[in-house]
Amino acid sequence: MRVFHGSNTLVSLIDLQRCKPSRDFGRGFYVTKLRSQAEEMAKRVTKFSKLTPIVTEYEFDEYAYEDTDLKVLRFDDYNEEWLDFVVLNRNADKRHQAHDYDIVEGPVADDKISRNVTKYLKGKISKERFLDMLVHNEINHQICFCTVNSLQMLNYIGNPKDIEYELSEIGEPLLEQLMLDCGIDEENAADLFYSSKTFGKLADESTRFYLKPWTEIYEILKRELNL
Repeated sequence: MRVFHGSNTLVSLIDLQRCKPSRDFGRGFYVTKLRSQAEEMAKRVTKFSKLTPIVTEYEFDEYAYEDTDLKVLRFDDYNEEWLDFVVLNRNADKRHQAHDYDIVEGPVADDKISRNVTKYLKGKISKERFLDMLVHNEINHQICFCTVNSLQMLNYIGNPKDIEYELSEIGEPLLEQLMLDCGIDEENAADLFYSSKTFGKLADESTRFYLKPWTEIYEILKRELNL
């Protein structure tokens, strides 16, 4: 199964110690089979910064579901058991994992659902009312890899998205800034940018230069152009 992780960087090496605790399924590395969901997450984590949204792709070996050495928990949909498990992890001591599963799969408690979880915990809504509110929630998906052993089932692919798309994402704000700083029109800004050594490095996929934030690339371009 192809799965995706949205962030502000390409994640080739996964460090579980850097993963945040008290999430839906506890501390772990989260991916989704829905690329659109990963893209939205990447945009969300970079919304208030100048970093570039990045989606990393992996191949998940579904033999994990049959491997007797791995303890797996799967929720097909929102239900009472899912709610109890999410509450368990949201309320857990941040220093310790609240469960002993290697892999957990199921729906996401998004912002709206999280607010209702809080209301449920405070006794403002009943469990039955909470579950009724989930019936029409949008389809989503997540898999949490909670242990080092579980990560053996996740094979890094990278970010095979068309590099031309990445260049257009970087080039647009960069050209706008170049126009402002130099007081020139878009055509002249494009001539400067596309004929530069900086663009040459950017267009060479092997340099992975295109993974840098556009602001960092712009600073390099400014030094090259003596701006």
